[in-house]
Amino acid sequence: MARHIDPVCKLCRREGMKLFLKGDRCYSVKCAAEKRSYPPGEHGQRRSKPTEYAQQLREKQKMKRIYGIQETQFRSYFQKAERQKGVTGENLVRLLEQRLDNVVHRLGFAASRAQARVLIGQGHFRVNGRRVNIPSVLLKAGDAIEVASRSRDKLVVAAALEGAKKRRVPSWLELDAGNFKGTVRSLPNKEELAIPVQEQLVVALYSK
Repeated sequence: MARHIDPVCKLCRREGMKLFLKGDRCYSVKCAAEKRSYPPGEHGQRRSKPTEYAQQLREKQKMKRIYGIQETQFRSYFQKAERQKGVTGENLVRLLEQRLDNVVHRLGFAASRAQARVLIGQGHFRVNGRRVNIPSVLLKAGDAIEVASRSRDKLVVAAALEGAKKRRVPSWLELDAGNFKGTVRSLPNKEELAIPVQEQLVVALYSK
């Protein structure tokens, strides 16, 4: 599967906003998106009015980069969201929020979604008591996530939990930091799906 190998800070600069792809660094003065708040490349500081298509494309790229998903998988999520009842854009974001790597990050067990994918792949998490090593597993209401007992002394997990104090755990999740456990209380509703993306533009792009 293709993956991004350049500095991820370039992705934030390209989208013109923080995507919080590097954990605690994004909250520090070292954040490249703050130091150089213009797109990377030779023509990064040029100003031009984007077309309608360009705006839609940027929103799609922004959403993909926030969740760390490649195009084929992202399109699959969109098609699934279309088949569900309700608003397609909200369904799409809800599906992405249900991913195990996102929930691990939201609970504070990993400093970023990328780090969460690595930790999950290495088998450091259990879902409902069973070891899971697939980051894209979709969780449902009532599912319990915990750090495997042998992994609870890992420095990256402890550091992530410490850094998570700067962030708020979403109300649709419940964290028991002392026992390294978390629970999906419910699926996120419209008000809890707040990400800095205009999902209706993504729907418009794929609907052409």
